[in-house]
Amino acid sequence: MTRSTSRTAAGKGVPFSTSPVLAVQLPAWRSRIVLFVLFAAFLTLAGRALWLQGISKEFLQKQGASRYARTLELPATRGKITDRNGQVLASSIPVKAIWAIPEDVLEASKEKLRELAKLLDMSERELHKKLDSDRSFVYLKRQVEQDTVDKILKLDIAGIHTRKEYKRFYPLGEVVAHVVGFTNVEDAGQDGMELASHRTLAGKTGSRRVIKDRLGRIVEDIESVREPHDGKDLVLSIDSKIQYIAFSQLKDAIEKHKAKAGGVVVLDVKTGEVLALANFPTYNPNDRSKLTGAQLRNRVLTDTFEPGSTMKPFTVALALETKRVTPATTIQTAPGRLTIGKSTIGDAHSHDLLTVAQIIEKSSNVGTSKLALQMQPVEMWEMFTTVGFGQQPRFGFPGAVAGRVRPYKSWRPIEQATMSYGHGISASLIQMARSYMVFARDGDIIPWSFQKMTDQPIGQRVISEKTARAVRSMLEMAAGPGGTAPKAQVPGYRVAGKTGTSHKLEKGQYINKYVASFVGFAPVSDPRIIIAVMVDEPSNGKYYAGEVAAPVFSAVAANALRALNVPPDSTVTNIIVPMDSVRESL
Repeated sequence: MTRSTSRTAAGKGVPFSTSPVLAVQLPAWRSRIVLFVLFAAFLTLAGRALWLQGISKEFLQKQGASRYARTLELPATRGKITDRNGQVLASSIPVKAIWAIPEDVLEASKEKLRELAKLLDMSERELHKKLDSDRSFVYLKRQVEQDTVDKILKLDIAGIHTRKEYKRFYPLGEVVAHVVGFTNVEDAGQDGMELASHRTLAGKTGSRRVIKDRLGRIVEDIESVREPHDGKDLVLSIDSKIQYIAFSQLKDAIEKHKAKAGGVVVLDVKTGEVLALANFPTYNPNDRSKLTGAQLRNRVLTDTFEPGSTMKPFTVALALETKRVTPATTIQTAPGRLTIGKSTIGDAHSHDLLTVAQIIEKSSNVGTSKLALQMQPVEMWEMFTTVGFGQQPRFGFPGAVAGRVRPYKSWRPIEQATMSYGHGISASLIQMARSYMVFARDGDIIPWSFQKMTDQPIGQRVISEKTARAVRSMLEMAAGPGGTAPKAQVPGYRVAGKTGTSHKLEKGQYINKYVASFVGFAPVSDPRIIIAVMVDEPSNGKYYAGEVAAPVFSAVAANALRALNVPPDSTVTNIIVPMDSVRESL
């Protein structure tokens, strides 16, 4: 009955709104507000679409460009490094970087991926590890040579691409490695002149805008943003011929005496230019896969040692300059020992009365100490620092050290005495070489340089010309038949120099390991080159500098003087080496 009545009511057109169940309880104005909000939102979206697509197109263009437009870096060619005569020591050769879009490459066959790994000189596991990336760009290998690149491209693997870059090549390899240095994979200097002159050599990279497809191929060149500017060439002071001579003679000496290491430096007396700088052990900058710290160390600049008797000429020069003695003044050195406080110093061979000149010739510790104790500590300190000891080198070469000269106010008499003959003080080999300019240049000293000089440097006066010439004569005696280094003689040339044999320090104690050194110059009549030699820990039965370092000086000087076309200044063509010539003071 109820169902029939309801059905009849509906059939007679009774509106649902009259039903109390279906009656609207909300006010009408709320629905109008909702309608208005929806309409406003629609208008906002329509306005935004009109703005983006019709009035302002920058946003969409920027978003689109980010998906197909790229800015490519245009690498600048790094400047060449040459020696003073134009011989190339470092140059850049074009190579390619191999990069990939991982998701595309992984679609290649296993055979092609296996061959790709082989060409890239890596295992398949390494290759898959690189390709297992979410990135759209990954380097597979940098600095790949062109013949290998051609083989890779012939595999025709989707997602494999190349990028132009440069690789540094060093024609002389290990011979000049410590001077030139090397660059990293980004072509940035890491050591040597490559690092010291990086800004000059590197130049400035350029860039251009291009359009690429999804496979990374350039389909359109848009514009050049910035042109690349190649780096400037660098001309070093190094002479390749002399460099090779120094390196080969040093290497032979290290092997002959089973030494730990060594170094040689050759300076031009007239200009201060470094004509050669060699170290051993060394490394090949073209292949640094097995590079060690020992090979990398530029010992001529970074290692310090107690110079030993090579310091004696400065003590004697100071005594002469202050007019405390003359070259003919005699000093009693018997019985070959001198006690100062609780310590005693001695000579390797005892002598009686020695002139000041003979103190240098025979290398007497006792005689040198007695001269030093006549002077004020400040006088010796000023002499040492003026010629560069204890001072940071200022030629911009990375790693160069200052050495050590303690403040004179703390010197005790025994310390003043030992420093007079090179103990209790430290210096690098290049500092020793430069200091001898005082004697080779008639009393003044000039800066050194690793770059070829065009102007004559201005010298700083240290001692008088008279004093310098007097000490020069003594150093010629020391390198003669009656001195400690007759094996430093060079047929046809007068040479001067001084040996130094010093114990090494370990944990504050002197041990039975030695550093043998020799610093000298030639020809004496008009000095042209200074050569300093250091051999670290010779261990084949001989360790005196007269036996170990002096012959290296002789061989390098003989060849270097001829290479420089320096005329002989002696009629003596046969050197004289007495049987008891190896008499060196510690």
